[in-house]
Amino acid sequence: MTLPKLCVPLSLLALALVAASPALRAVDAPANPLPHFETKDGRHAFIVDGAPFLMLGGQCNNSSAWPAALPGVWSAVERMGANTLEAPVYWEQFEPDQGHYDTTIVDTLVRQAREHRVRLVLLWFGTWKNGSSHYVPMWVKNNPAICPKIIGKNGMAVDSPSPHSAAGLEADSRAFAALMRHLKVADSAHTVILVQVENESGAWNSIRDYSPAAQALFEKPVPKVLMEALGLAGKAGADWAGAFGPNADEYFHAWSVGRYVGQVAAAGKAEYALPMYTNAALRDPINPGPAGTYESGGPTDNVLSIWKAAAPELDALSPDIYLSDSIKYRKVLDLYSRPDNPLLVPENGGSPAFARMFLAALGKGAVGWAPFGIDRGSDGYVPMVGSKPDEDPLAAVSLNYHLVGPIAREVARLNFEGRLQALAEDPSEHTKTLAFGRWQAGVTFGVPAFGFDREPKGNLDADGRVVVGQLGENEFLVTGHACRVDFRVADPGSKTQREYLRVEEGTYVNGAFRASRIWNGDQTDWGLNFGPAPVILRVKLGTY
Repeated sequence: MTLPKLCVPLSLLALALVAASPALRAVDAPANPLPHFETKDGRHAFIVDGAPFLMLGGQCNNSSAWPAALPGVWSAVERMGANTLEAPVYWEQFEPDQGHYDTTIVDTLVRQAREHRVRLVLLWFGTWKNGSSHYVPMWVKNNPAICPKIIGKNGMAVDSPSPHSAAGLEADSRAFAALMRHLKVADSAHTVILVQVENESGAWNSIRDYSPAAQALFEKPVPKVLMEALGLAGKAGADWAGAFGPNADEYFHAWSVGRYVGQVAAAGKAEYALPMYTNAALRDPINPGPAGTYESGGPTDNVLSIWKAAAPELDALSPDIYLSDSIKYRKVLDLYSRPDNPLLVPENGGSPAFARMFLAALGKGAVGWAPFGIDRGSDGYVPMVGSKPDEDPLAAVSLNYHLVGPIAREVARLNFEGRLQALAEDPSEHTKTLAFGRWQAGVTFGVPAFGFDREPKGNLDADGRVVVGQLGENEFLVTGHACRVDFRVADPGSKTQREYLRVEEGTYVNGAFRASRIWNGDQTDWGLNFGPAPVILRVKLGTY
């Protein structure tokens, strides 16, 4: 695709904006390594500033990226202890007139993120937002030929955009490329570390587009690259119905939407190769129901391999999890945690039930996690999705981030190396054993008390959580909430016993652990007991 030049060279415009803004210019430090993903032995790391990074995120409400609403956003970010804000960029604001780009909101986000010392994930609300095209500019809305609606099987138009519009793809790609080109000049410090391309793309109320143009493509042979990716080269030449039978409609739409989103991403990466992902509105991971009962065409768990073939430009396909049932939540983590897909959970509900699952995600190797709707609106209190009206929606997330935040870099590194385990308390299982070679860490959830005859028996609201990382053969990093951790020799036949040689409480400063005190006596004789206050321990073990 050939993208038209901007009416004003964007590089010159961006340079002018940077020169005019002392706040932007002052913090544009010398270029550091571009953020990216790395994969090793089926595990993934999100590399920021040259080292593994754990994204402790928060996503603001849909209409909160406007300057008037940002004070409430930053207040929430600070209270949470988040290190990253996810904020939308609205196509309708960014390109109010065709070919004319307004970067003021993007520049405001970048400048204020730097002032608050947090990173940014920008969410491109382009052709798709939750299955619809409500964020396209007015000049697109007034010209339905650019972004036509799909046609349902009954011949009626559906409020979801068709992925078969060359004009829509070109317009979206051109605008997204302009955004990335501007960021390359205006954000050499990499305040923006990641970009989401579209939002929950797909269709509601129709499995696919049944317009004449779409039907003609449906009756053509399935693209060779997809057949090879799915191991179906022997069926080469078959049309969609012949290749996929009853799944043909859904697979066709997934391929079509994936190709569209992938090409938008490619246009942006050609300008500035920040890592990119797209997000999925999920189907039920255990009892999904038939196609058409969930958003069709997006990267749901049953079409991830199709999306991987359709959009190789995307670094991750990420689940938006609003399933409060812990069994279903964990199943989603299993489905999206793949050797070819970094686990990133960019949206979650806001109740404590979701906050606890941050640890479950971390235990599956997640590189980032964020609840949705963290801020208060101008019309008063706006609760996070999934929270109760009288519930403090940030308290449970804040507990996570203040627990893990001081050791986030170490946690990310250990996770990438396969030397970290994290747990969220399961209401039906209050004890767990974590294996670390010659050692085991026995975890018991519940309010701890002195004495092994008074083991914790689980927390009333099942809010226990724990993180254990192995620093060396006999050395561990441990933190937790409402639980007890006690190490033991793994070999049940061994006559040797565990001894706590040294247990230090402290934190990391510039990558080095600094101890503030040594635990001993009552603090170690009954295991390592974690209450409500965040505590970080470095533990050295021996035997006798």
